[in-house]
Amino acid sequence: MITWKRLTVGLRRPMAVACLLVLGTLVIAAVLAKWIAPDDPYQQDLSNVLSGPSAAHWLGTDELGRDILSRLIYGARLSLFAGLLCIAVAVLLGVTAGVLAGFFAGRVMILFDRVTDLLLATPVIMILLTVLAVFGPNMNAAMIALGVMLSADFMRLSRGSTLEARSALYVDAAQVFGLSRTRILLRHIVPNVLGPVIVRASTLFGAALFIEAGLSFIGLGARPPTPTWGSMVAAAGNAIYKQPWYLVPTGGIIVLTVLASNLFGDTLLDATVDGAARARPRRWSRLKKQRQATVVSATAVKTPAGNAKSDETLRAPAAVFERDARQAGEGEGPKTGLLSVSGLEVSFPSADGWRPVVTDVGFEVPHRGSLGIVGESGSGKTITMLALLGLVPSPGKVTAGKIFFNGRELDPSRPSSFNVVRGSEIGFVAQEPMVSLDPVFTVGAQLAEPMRHRGRMSSRAAHGRVLELLDLVGMPDPRRAAASYPHELSGGMAQRVAIALALGLEPKLLVADEPTTALDVTVQADILDLFRSLQEQLSMSMVIVTHDFGVLADSCDSALVMYAGEVVEQGPVDEVLSAPAMPYTAGLLRSNPYSAVALGRLPVITGSVPDPGAWPSGCRFQARCAVATPECAEGSIPLTTVTSHRRARCVRVTEAVRS
Repeated sequence: MITWKRLTVGLRRPMAVACLLVLGTLVIAAVLAKWIAPDDPYQQDLSNVLSGPSAAHWLGTDELGRDILSRLIYGARLSLFAGLLCIAVAVLLGVTAGVLAGFFAGRVMILFDRVTDLLLATPVIMILLTVLAVFGPNMNAAMIALGVMLSADFMRLSRGSTLEARSALYVDAAQVFGLSRTRILLRHIVPNVLGPVIVRASTLFGAALFIEAGLSFIGLGARPPTPTWGSMVAAAGNAIYKQPWYLVPTGGIIVLTVLASNLFGDTLLDATVDGAARARPRRWSRLKKQRQATVVSATAVKTPAGNAKSDETLRAPAAVFERDARQAGEGEGPKTGLLSVSGLEVSFPSADGWRPVVTDVGFEVPHRGSLGIVGESGSGKTITMLALLGLVPSPGKVTAGKIFFNGRELDPSRPSSFNVVRGSEIGFVAQEPMVSLDPVFTVGAQLAEPMRHRGRMSSRAAHGRVLELLDLVGMPDPRRAAASYPHELSGGMAQRVAIALALGLEPKLLVADEPTTALDVTVQADILDLFRSLQEQLSMSMVIVTHDFGVLADSCDSALVMYAGEVVEQGPVDEVLSAPAMPYTAGLLRSNPYSAVALGRLPVITGSVPDPGAWPSGCRFQARCAVATPECAEGSIPLTTVTSHRRARCVRVTEAVRS
């Protein structure tokens, strides 16, 4: 993504500075033509026609003895204005249409795609000749028509940039904080679109100048004796055999302007690409040391093969799970916990109709409790988390289930029901801290925005609150951090900022999606310590989506294990880790990379998570399960109650727990 920061870096390059000096000089000369032109551009001297450069006429005279330099300066007014008018129309129409199409998608995007295809398929010269035939030699009308034609280029460019920005995590964060669509569009989408638009506009400006000059060259521009660069080139062409010099300044000024415009755009583009290429590569190195005691505790679990686990490193169970998700979905009222989910189903459209990707998910998070959702990639963890926030990506939707938060039912079919609690009562920490922060704004501006918009704080109060939050999450220099852009922060600092953003309105529930995945081991430990500290200080509940059993053991009271879109095991963390009731959970524990030193060769679960359309009948894990029996494929496997707080989806639950 081309950001304002990268554009600023590009503007400091020598080539960009030189191009700006050339273009700026031409614009200033055009504006001040009346005062700086050495002669009247219309004054004729038939005794001194087609003369070369002299002290009286620095660039010589034309076929009527008029001063070439003066006519070039006055001609810049019409030529530059024509180019700017064309680009202004193209940018205004193209960016507006492209941003709306990319942001709202659906039928809006289809409509604008058809308009774009029509504009690109229509010959430009045919449209220009038609406009000039109707309006006469009216250059303004021609340039407006040309701008409409060129807007198709900006439509596609801005639509692509909008789609990219729309899927960014910082836009999801803005939705979580309840910002309106208009505010998100103007503040977080448009600024990220303008970067590539500026680069493209600088190059198309040169093309517009060439077209304007070409129309004037063939006599379709301003009427003589009005000076334009194109008409002067045409006059120089007629006198090429009498005075070859005449073509040098008239053609040279067009070439110089177009060259400066194109080089300026290319320099900005190179700067942004080079800036991205010079970004520090991510190093994926093998961890050589085991995690500290709180993390290592997750590896010393009892599996079907043995291996005892110490109880002192794990928290006592705090969550109370619902007895039967199906009964809850059939009319049972909200639970006593802070968050209660029952019978949740999320589906996406397919050729065969709506295809579920998450089915029959139910759990409860008590006040001041913490739930960890674990499983492989593709198991449905993130989709479940997005459903809790009312942010299931389009065209998906929640097709069944109930969600109760703090005694209030949240209706997935009504986004307004989530707007009431998102940001103010439910905070969200995204997986990648660097992409969950808007690169266009400083940290302080991003932290203050939800407080000013939702909290109705003044600028001064919001700034003070920003410093308090940065201090709360352990930033060493809050003022400096508030004035920094996201790219100026390390991964750990960016994650702390993302946590501060989620805590801005003092939520009762914090939802974190893989909050330590992109961080090294030392920083992970600091972030986990921060989560525990914040939970105690703010008395809030947490839902942490993770694939790391160390994070689960260190930060969560209860565990929810998911596979192929459904819950396969849930219960207190210490019970799940010490005596897994589901073969899938046991396999994940054996595959924990932190146990490689103790076990030698790391065991793995063969195969991969099946796609939603390829779920087998019966147990969805049966194809990868080493202890599967024919009974596993006979029908749907319900969640079986193991203990008062424990459930698992397996036909051999009792046998697995007893072993």
